[in-house]
Amino acid sequence: YGQVCLPRQRAAEKMSAQGRGGVTVRDVSAPDFIAAYAAHLKRTGKMEVPKWADLVKTSIGNELAPYDPDWFYVRAAAIARRIYLRGGNGVGAFKKIFGMTRRNGVRPPHGIKASGSVIRACLRELEKLKVIEKDPSGKGRKITTDGQRDLDRIAGSVPQQEEKM
Repeated sequence: YGQVCLPRQRAAEKMSAQGRGGVTVRDVSAPDFIAAYAAHLKRTGKMEVPKWADLVKTSIGNELAPYDPDWFYVRAAAIARRIYLRGGNGVGAFKKIFGMTRRNGVRPPHGIKASGSVIRACLRELEKLKVIEKDPSGKGRKITTDGQRDLDRIAGSVPQQEEKM
């Protein structure tokens, strides 16, 4: 029996075999793209990191602030990728997405949401860069055409790993 192949994958393979179509964010693995886009955001210098970024925790479930000094760029890149893949998410949805499970010792663990101020600051900075915009229907944010072009360009520069059979 052959491999199970989704219609979107078949269309993408057909287009790439014919030499048409480029690499999009959907074609690149998430960690590779997020690392590349975070490096791009830092390199351009257009994104302003808040003064409180070195003091804040990303969730009340965490004990300490992030160790990575570039964590704000990584979070903004992850948010931009999520909006690219599925627009219409707002601060509340991203609080659930980036939330975590809090361990309560001998008591049962419970899900806990991420910090809204961090997400709000990332969304504001991405809006200043014209990567995302508020959805006119009032349901969260959506990607702009310039933002989609930039994200696809960065995705094309990410080296792709060959699939192992």
